[in-house]
Amino acid sequence: MSTSAAAAECQPAFTERDFRNALGQFATGVTVVTTVDAQGQPVGMTVSSFNSVSLDPALVLWSLGKHAGCFPAFAQASHYAIHVLASHHQELALQFARRGVDRFAGVAWHANAQGVPLLDDALATFECRARSQYAEGDHLILVGEVLACHHAAHPEPLLYHRGVMR
Repeated sequence: MSTSAAAAECQPAFTERDFRNALGQFATGVTVVTTVDAQGQPVGMTVSSFNSVSLDPALVLWSLGKHAGCFPAFAQASHYAIHVLASHHQELALQFARRGVDRFAGVAWHANAQGVPLLDDALATFECRARSQYAEGDHLILVGEVLACHHAAHPEPLLYHRGVMR
């Protein structure tokens, strides 16, 4: 097989848009992940790529785009918190997704023992110690060891499906 034929065989038979549209068929929960930067300032972002990894030890993972503005803060963080949002948190999710704004403006939160911002009204919160990171493609996969978790009895989670939050 020629080099050009082998290279053509390795190319995906779909476009990036096809891939995004196919992934959009999978409904996910919506989270806000928070930490503090090197100057001790709160940092947060909306994330839909969150998953459990293990019950013993308690581990979770999430993915961070390498081009995200807060990439340096999360890539270097020793601790962070993952907040699962409820259906009434759509505006909160949008606020933490916006660029160039104070994402914590008007948001009720308090700091944990490590200084990590904890959102007061989350459906569930996972307080994590950074355990490992894996660079894959255009993202960094972060695995966190859950040090504490809390949950509330809100009726419905916020979902992301086909590019829309519901």
